[in-house]
Amino acid sequence: MAALRTAFTLLTVAPVRGPERLDRRVAGRAMALAPLVGLVLGLLAALVVIGLRVSTGTPGSRTQTLLPAVAGIALLALATRGLHLDGLADLADGLGARHAGGRERALAVMREPAVGAFGVVAVVFVVLLQVAALSAAITVHRGTVSMLVAAMTGRLAVTLACASAAPAAHPNGLGALVAGSVRTRDAVVAFLGVCGLAALAGRFDYDGGDLDRAVRGVVAVCIGTAVSIALRHYVVRRLGGLTGDVLGGLVELTTVVTLLFMAMTYPNWLLHLFGADAGSSSGPPGWPGPGRPR
Repeated sequence: MAALRTAFTLLTVAPVRGPERLDRRVAGRAMALAPLVGLVLGLLAALVVIGLRVSTGTPGSRTQTLLPAVAGIALLALATRGLHLDGLADLADGLGARHAGGRERALAVMREPAVGAFGVVAVVFVVLLQVAALSAAITVHRGTVSMLVAAMTGRLAVTLACASAAPAAHPNGLGALVAGSVRTRDAVVAFLGVCGLAALAGRFDYDGGDLDRAVRGVVAVCIGTAVSIALRHYVVRRLGGLTGDVLGGLVELTTVVTLLFMAMTYPNWLLHLFGADAGSSSGPPGWPGPGRPR
């Protein structure tokens, strides 16, 4: 329970009181539970998406997609007090500054309270991509499952980063506390748990669950995880280790990748390759089925 409270304290604005003294053992267990925090956030955002879709739709007209998408992404940002977006901005500024002054200069820029041009551009485009991808997913009736899968996979990136051998970039801060603190066994359990929940979310989706959505959800988790690992290797090589800003940036970038995959439409042969039925009810009424041009 101490680890669960710590996870919500560190990753959300929930009024949950954490332990009086935070050590690496509790912090590691809290980071292992990060996908559970993502599940709760994803459920809340999905409810907002569903509520706005129902309340803004009118008989005989197309369902609203942009407004629910903006509200869902905004809720994630508000529920995390913009922590991950702030980390993304600092990470972008640090990577941009490294070209001019090396690793130490990059870390110094990341610790500064001001946001630079690189950070502003990164946040703007990442948020736009998230909103656009979620809006596209809503259009093809995969909005709720996409919200759940993306929120969980984004936090899974934190768990896997803290389970890696990557050191802390500097001796102070969240990175120093959680780097290497998650046991490999816990990270594997977290990954399998997210895959299982993604499959269930796809199978019993609000818009009509089916095998297509279940398979897509699991593949989205795998692709988002693979991209997060590649990004982590790149950032650690550039900065020399993990920081709290790196973890926040991984959350946002992994969320983008997952939402993009959930929104995309793929050719029949690729869906059949993964065992999904391209003619299932994964699109809106009137979409072409197998054998017809898309």
